[in-house]
Amino acid sequence: MKTRILKAACLLTVGAILASASIGTAPAQLPYVPNPFSSRSSAAETIVTAAVVATVIYFIAKQEATERQRQVAEMRARQSYARMSSQRKASMKAKKVRYIAVDTERGAKSSPKAKKTVMIYDTQTQRVASNNAYDVAQSPSVGSTTKIDSYSAEYVGSGQ
Repeated sequence: MKTRILKAACLLTVGAILASASIGTAPAQLPYVPNPFSSRSSAAETIVTAAVVATVIYFIAKQEATERQRQVAEMRARQSYARMSSQRKASMKAKKVRYIAVDTERGAKSSPKAKKTVMIYDTQTQRVASNNAYDVAQSPSVGSTTKIDSYSAEYVGSGQ
């Protein structure tokens, strides 16, 4: 998914929430998140609301990987996949997860705001899926399945 489309969708959603609050119609209700536009809402609740919303939305920057990033990602992914138990591999196959996301080195083009740079490895072809490196603002937890670009991949971290 292109970041431009994701940014536009976020802006439209925030605009709709603000518009419904200012008009006085049915305000948006998010579970476990207090309404910041309510007169009963304190400043602390408003700050918590902003923090919760900010952690849910994060962007992924994509750039062409360097040869070194490719080598590191492929090495780590092969080691990680080789060490995976047959049970975990079967679980991935049952969930129809073909790809794993693995950490690689940060490149010269990496965003300073990025926590990690990852690449996607195809477990069927035993090769890096594309020549793209992805900067992630918030790294997923190891073992979780995440959507990166058009890939649904299980995050393995650095594979160690």
